[in-house]
Order: sequence, then C-alpha cells, then structure tokens
Amino acid sequence: MENKKIDSSYVCPICGCKDPRFFGVKSGRTYCRRCISFRGEEANNDQAYPKRAPIYIDYELSEDQKRLSNQLVENYKQGINSLVHAVCGSGKTEIVLEVIKYVINCGEKVGFAIPRKDVVIELSKRFKAIFKQNSVISLYGGHTSNKKGDLIILTTHQLFRYYHYFDLLIMDEIDAFPFKGNEILKAFFYRAIKNKFILMSATPSVEMVDAFKKDGFQLLELYSRFHTYPLPVPRCYIKSTIVLFFLLVELTSKYVKAHKPVMIFVPTIEYSENIYSLLSIFVKGGMPVHSKRKDREAIIDGFMNGKYKYLVTTAVLERGVTVKNAQVIVFRADHNIYNQYTLVQISGRVGRKKDAPTGEVIYLAKEETNDMAESIKEIKRANKNLQTLL
Repeated sequence: MENKKIDSSYVCPICGCKDPRFFGVKSGRTYCRRCISFRGEEANNDQAYPKRAPIYIDYELSEDQKRLSNQLVENYKQGINSLVHAVCGSGKTEIVLEVIKYVINCGEKVGFAIPRKDVVIELSKRFKAIFKQNSVISLYGGHTSNKKGDLIILTTHQLFRYYHYFDLLIMDEIDAFPFKGNEILKAFFYRAIKNKFILMSATPSVEMVDAFKKDGFQLLELYSRFHTYPLPVPRCYIKSTIVLFFLLVELTSKYVKAHKPVMIFVPTIEYSENIYSLLSIFVKGGMPVHSKRKDREAIIDGFMNGKYKYLVTTAVLERGVTVKNAQVIVFRADHNIYNQYTLVQISGRVGRKKDAPTGEVIYLAKEETNDMAESIKEIKRANKNLQTLL
C-alpha cells in the first residue's frame, strides 16, 4: 500500500513541480504524477570534443540573414540569450547555421528542439545535408535509440532525457502546440540547458517579447524574406457555407489547372475527411491529411514531389513544410481554432521559394473575426517594415 507522507519541501527534479497534490510515495521514493509518463533512458552527459563542422549550402545568405547570423554568434560568445522574431519564410534555419558551427567547433553540445514530430523529421533531413561531415541525429516518439550526436534535433517531449546537457539549445516555434502553455515541456526545456539558448518564432506575442526583454535578453528581428519579396496578404470571402464550398471548388480547380499545388486548411479532422470527400467529386488529385492518418508522411512526401495536386489538411501542415509555388486556402477561417498567430503561420506557407516568391492566400469564412483582421494587419505591418528597410 502506498505511503501518503510527502516531504512538503519536495520539488520534482524532472518537471520542477512543487504542488504536493501531484506527488506520491512508493517503496519509500517520492514520484510526480504530473510528469510520470515521461520516463526512459537519459543521455550520458560525458565530455564532448572539438570537431570541424563545415557548412554545405549552395546559396548566399541575404544581408539581413548574415547580420542576424553574426549577432547570434557574438551573443553566444558574450553569454547572451537571444529571441529571434523572424517572419515566415525569412530563413530562420539559415540564421542559426554559423552559431551551430561555432559551438560544435568548440567541442560543445548543440540541440535544436521543435514541438512537432513531422517538423523534426523534415528539419533533420535538411541539417544532414548541411552538416555532411557531422553526426546529426533526431529524437521523437518511437525513435529514441540514438541519443548522442554533434547536432541533436528533437521534439520538446524528448528534452526530459537531457539534464543540463546542451551548451546551446535552440528552440524553434515556441508559440506552437503542444509547447505553448505547457508548463511541463517548458520545465524540460530549461532543465536541458547547460549554458545558453536561442528562442525563435515568426509570431511571438507582445507578452512574450516584453517578458523576454525584462529578463535582459536580446531581441533580434528579421522582417525580410531571404528573396526580399513581401509576405502574401490574404484576401477574404465572406459567404454562406454552401457558397463557400463552391468557391473552394472553383479556386482549387483554377490552381490545379495552372499546375499550382494547393494547401487547403480546415479546422478539424472531421472537416478534412468530409471536405475532401465532396471536393474530390469535382477536382481530382488530392488527399486528406491530419494527425490520425498513419500514412501522412507518405502523403506529404507525395504532395511535395508532385504526386498529389492538393491536400485538405488540419494544422499539421501549419509549420515546417515548404512547397514550391504553393497556394493556400483557409476554409472556415472564422473557426475558433484559428487565432491571429495561426493564420499568419498558415499564410507563411506561400512564396517560400526564390524562384516562386509570390502566391495567393484566401480566407473563406461566414463572418470576419477579429483574429482574421489582426492577422492581415500583422502581415501588412511586417511588409511595411520590410519596405522601410529596403
């Protein structure tokens, strides 16, 4: 039988919980119910050694990217944590390459954390091509056997395996589900840091930026995409549901005929399946995508390689996917699942390639919400700042 006596001063060493309501005692040892599901082998925190980390890219960084890249290296040298606010498609990955190289060259440990598994998989492919001479590993649910490398790409859930481990821990998409508002994952993040960190986001809230500044850290901003074209400003259509559907058919058909891949965002899994079933009657060549589809990685690869002409997708493709010449339609953009930050992220799927820097973003809704209006205002503000810089 479990002993109920709990030390009132106990603090969970994994998630930092201090609330005794989450604690129990078994076989004389205190455990925490809040993070009990996060159990598994942790990485050995042994000494690393200096290594060469040449960067293999076949393109030049923009002047703005170089400026932020150099500043991140200098901040690390000076012991300063950084928050990078960079618009969608500005090339956040490219911005951190030099600081990653510097840390590896110093014989120190680098981690790159992201909330979502799909993005970890995609980003790991990119980093393996960039750091060809180094060991780049990825960790996510069901893929945790190798925990050591020169560069570790991992979901935020897997950070519990690393205790005061990373000399530099980079965290992208800090405003994304499931990290945002999750105190356990936040505790894992800070527990994993040995030295300094870099936070990155295309859509940080005002509260997040203010809190970061108060802590004495440095905010770095990048409003220009690497090709210097502005962000696409969404167009809104406010109609009844039936009219919205036939607008969706018309727009999807137009893009498919023009050989432009289409990402149709919908609020829920049910919407994804139902809208696809109806849309596929009128427009062939698509697929539904959501978190419950076991074959979604194959579908996404097929879309990126041109096998599928359009996807009817939930928020699983909101981040981390770059498709040349992609067009975006948000069906029922007025749904409460879409806040202004989500809509900005979705809009950022368009125009991400240098040889296809423009495209369309369409909001289809029964009414215009404040979040829809604010997302458009934010995109216009970023474009205005870009024009000022140019």
